Amino acid sequence: MPENLKDSSSPLTDRVRARVAEAARTLKPRTRKPGARKSLRSPTLQSPTQSPETRSLRRVFKELAVTHREYRARTGQRASPALRDAARAFKQTPSLPSLVVVAAFLDEDGLLAW
Repeated sequence: MPENLKDSSSPLTDRVRARVAEAARTLKPRTRKPGARKSLRSPTLQSPTQSPETRSLRRVFKELAVTHREYRARTGQRASPALRDAARAFKQTPSLPSLVVVAAFLDEDGLLAW
């Protein structure tokens, strides 16, 4: 794990939290369209509607993914196994702490502009 994650009030955590809050402000509310029918599938098979917080976290994660993909294209480097593990952990359980771990890898490479 990157060194700059000693506690939950690190400057990087604050930066990621601010970026997620910014993403939340730009989200459009999800509403059902009038006359839309409910799915006939079993409720257990349906994916639950994502909360605005989860949508914001995922939006920032996608931004990080694009940034890292562009970096890899420029440098020819591959993603480290540790970064892939961190990304997989975020995808399984999206949360601010798991997003901070992913962001820390990009921050170490000087890729975060925020």
